[in-house]
Amino acid sequence: MQKLLTSALLLVVAFSIQPLMSADSELVAPGLGDPGELVKIYIDTGRTVDGKVLISGRDAGQQLIVNGEYTSGQIRDLTRDAEITITPEGIISIDETGYVSPVAEGDATIHVKTATGQDASVQVTVTNIVVDLPVNFPNQVTPVFTKFGCNGGGCHGKSGGQNGFRLSLLGFEPAEDFEFLVKEAKGRRLFPAAPDRSLLLQKGAGTLPHGGGARLDPESASYRLLYRWIEQGMPYGNADDPVVTHIEVYPKERLMGREADQQINVVAYFSDGSSEDVTRTTSFDSNDTEMAEVTPNGLVTTSKLTGSVAVMARFQGHVGVFRATVPLGIEVENLPKSNGYVDDLVFGKLQRLGLPASGISDDASFLRRVTIDIAGRLPTLEESEAFLQSEDPEKRSKWIDKLLASTDYADYFANKWSAILRNKRRNDNDKISTYSFYQWIRNSLHDNKPYDQFVGEIVTATGSPADNPAVTWFREVKDQAAQVEDTAQLFLGLRIQCARCHHHPFEKWSQQDYYGFAAFFSRIGRKKADMPGMDRVFHNRGKASANNPKTSQAVPPTGLGGEPLDIAEEDDPRQYLADWLGRPDNEFFAKALVNRYWKHFFGRGLVDPEDDMRVTNPASNPELLNSLAQDFIDNGYDLKRLVKTITTSTTYQLSSEPNDWNKDDKQNFSRYYPKRLNAEVLLDSIDQVTGTTTSFAGVPVGTRATQLPDNGFNSYFLTVFGRPESSSACECERSSEANLAQSLHLLNSGEIQGKLTNGAGRAAKLSGDSGRDDQVKIRELYLLAFSRVPTAEEIQIAQAHIEKSEQAKIAYEDIVWALINTKEFLFNH
Repeated sequence: MQKLLTSALLLVVAFSIQPLMSADSELVAPGLGDPGELVKIYIDTGRTVDGKVLISGRDAGQQLIVNGEYTSGQIRDLTRDAEITITPEGIISIDETGYVSPVAEGDATIHVKTATGQDASVQVTVTNIVVDLPVNFPNQVTPVFTKFGCNGGGCHGKSGGQNGFRLSLLGFEPAEDFEFLVKEAKGRRLFPAAPDRSLLLQKGAGTLPHGGGARLDPESASYRLLYRWIEQGMPYGNADDPVVTHIEVYPKERLMGREADQQINVVAYFSDGSSEDVTRTTSFDSNDTEMAEVTPNGLVTTSKLTGSVAVMARFQGHVGVFRATVPLGIEVENLPKSNGYVDDLVFGKLQRLGLPASGISDDASFLRRVTIDIAGRLPTLEESEAFLQSEDPEKRSKWIDKLLASTDYADYFANKWSAILRNKRRNDNDKISTYSFYQWIRNSLHDNKPYDQFVGEIVTATGSPADNPAVTWFREVKDQAAQVEDTAQLFLGLRIQCARCHHHPFEKWSQQDYYGFAAFFSRIGRKKADMPGMDRVFHNRGKASANNPKTSQAVPPTGLGGEPLDIAEEDDPRQYLADWLGRPDNEFFAKALVNRYWKHFFGRGLVDPEDDMRVTNPASNPELLNSLAQDFIDNGYDLKRLVKTITTSTTYQLSSEPNDWNKDDKQNFSRYYPKRLNAEVLLDSIDQVTGTTTSFAGVPVGTRATQLPDNGFNSYFLTVFGRPESSSACECERSSEANLAQSLHLLNSGEIQGKLTNGAGRAAKLSGDSGRDDQVKIRELYLLAFSRVPTAEEIQIAQAHIEKSEQAKIAYEDIVWALINTKEFLFNH
C-alpha cells in the first residue's frame, strides 16, 4: 500500500506540470509614464472664494493641496515637495503636510514655489481668535470621538458601553452622548475648574490607565479642542446653531501612479451656507487596502497594483468618496475582438489602464468552463469529442444556447437560488414545503420567468406552501427585520441591517429609511395549519406602517430613496413593494442582479462583495454595471439572455493564463480568474470521472448533488467543501477556501477510495477493456476530467505507470486518483 501511495503521489506531481497561472517575470511597467514638463501649479482648498480662504475660530484649520499640471496632461500632488512661505509671519502656521493652523487674527498670504520656478499663492483670512467661540458638541466634539475610535463598536460605542462609559455608535446620537458624558457618573469624567485633570483627557492622553491606550496627543488640536470645551463648561450648542448638510471630498478623483501619494481634503457644508475644512476630524477607509491605503490625515498611497480604488470619508453621519485610478501604462495593442458592449467597456478600461488582456481561451478550456458555470457539471466524453472536432465558427454560441435550454441549467441555478432564499429543511415537517419551493424555483428558471415577476411572486406570496410554494420563503424569513434585510440584501444589493438601530455608518440610510421599508411587511398575517410546516400567510387588512423606535413615530411604506406611500387598508402593501422593485427607474434592483450574476461567472462582482452596493464601495467598472442593468431592464428582466450576454462576451472567453503584465490583476477582468469548483459540482465531477454515483437518502438513485432540493442531506464531503447552511441571504455562506481537511479527504478518505476501487467504476472498466490500447483509454480519462486530450508527455507518464504496475486496475485507480487531485481538475479555469 505504501508503494502504491508513493507511486500515486508521484503521478500527482507529474500531472500537475501545467500550472493554472504562470508569467512570473519581473518586468517594470511605466505606470503613468513621464509627465513631461511642469506647466503650472495651483492650490486647491475646496473652499477658496475669490482667491481667499476663511479660517474662523482657533479650532479651525485648512488642508492645502498643491497640484502640478504637466505637459502630458497629468496632475500630480506636490504638497510635500514644494517650498511654502507665509507673509506676514505670525498670522498662520503650516506644517509639512500642508495643513494650515490659525495663530492670530488677520490676513496672510501663502506662497508656493517649485524647484523649477512655478509659483502660486492663496490669501488666508483668520477671524474669531480673540473671541472665544463656544464649542459646539455635535459639530466639533463628537467627530473627535469618532476619529479616534472611542465610539466604535469595539469600544464605548457597543451597546453596553465599555467599563461603565458608553457612547452612541459612531456618534449618530450626539444628544445621548452629551447625557452619557456630562451627566452620568455625577460628572466625574469632566472637571471644568482644571480641564487637564478630567478623566476624559487623562485617559485619552494615556496619563491614567486606559484600556484603549493613549489616543490623544496633548499637543494636538483635538486635545486642545476638548480642553476648551471642558473649560467653557461643556456647552452642547444652541437649537439654532447650523448643522452639517453634506460633505465634499477634494479632489473627487485622480489618475495616480503606482506607489504614489495624493493628499485629499474634506469640506463640511452647513445649513447657514458656511463651510469648514474638517479633514483632521474625518474618518477615512480604503475599500481595497491591497490597492491603496490612507492615513488618518487623508494621505492616500497606492500600491504596485493596477486598477481602481475608493477611499471613503465619513464625518457626522455624512460620507464622501475619493476615487483613484492606477494605470499600468503598457501600450495596449491587438486586443481580442470585441463581441458587444461588454467587451467595449471592459477593453476600453484596459486601454485606459494600459493593461494588456490575455488571449482567447482554447476550445477545451472554454467548453469545460462554460459547462460548469451554466450547467454545474463537466462535459460528457461525447460532448467533448464533438465540440473539439467541430469546425462550426458559431459552436460556442450554439453550445451556450444548448446549455441554457437544458434541465442542468435549471438544476444548477435552482441550487444557487435555493440556498440564498433560505430554503432550509430543519426537520421532516419541512420536507414537503422545502421540496415544493425548490421545484417552483427550478421551474421558474427553466421557463425563464422574468426576474421581476420571480421576485414579485416571492415577496407577495400568500396562502400555504401546498398551494403557493413561494410562501415557503416566509417560513424562514419570519420576522419583519429578516424580511426587510433579506429583501434589501438579496434583491437590491444593499446591506441595511445597521440602520435598524442607528444611521448606516457607510451609507445614507437612516432608521427612518429602514422602518419606511419595513412598513411594506407590516400587514402580514399568519395562520397555523393542520400540517406542521404548512402555515398560511395572508394580508391582514389595516393601515400599513412601522414604528420607528427612536422617534416613536409611525412611518408609512417607503421604497429606499423613494417617497412615502399612502396605501388603502384593503390593499396588500407588499404588492406596492413588488411594483416598486420592478420599476425601470429603480436604481438598485437590476444592478443587484446583474452584479450577482457577473460574480457567478467571473468569481468577483463589478461591485465586491456582490451584495454590498453603496456609494462608498463603487463598481470597478461603473459604465459596464449601468449598461448591463439597462440591457437587463430593456429586455424584460430576461435571465437567460443575461447569461448569454455575459458568456458570449470575449471578456468571459479570455484565457486564464496571465501574460507578463496582468498576473496581479484582480478587478479589471483582463483574464479569466480561476475559481475552485463548489462542493456540489466537485462531488458530481468526481462521480463522473470515477464512473460512480453518490447516494442520498430520500431521493431517487442517480440524483446528483446539484439536484438536491435543500441542504438537509447528510454528506461529509459537501460539508467539508463548503456547502452553505442556507441560514442567510448572503452567498458568503458558501466557502471557497481550501483547507487541510479537504486535501486529506481527497487524498485518503474511505469515500474517495471507495469510488476509485468500485468494481463497476471507471478504473475497473478501463482495466478490463482489452479491446483498446492504453493510450486511447488515457485519452478518455483526460477528456472526462479536463475536456482536453493529453500531451505526449502526459501519455508517456501514465503509460509507464501502467506498464510497471502488477495490476492494471490499481494502475488505473492511481491515474484517476492523480487526475482528480490536480489543480486543473479542482478549479474552473
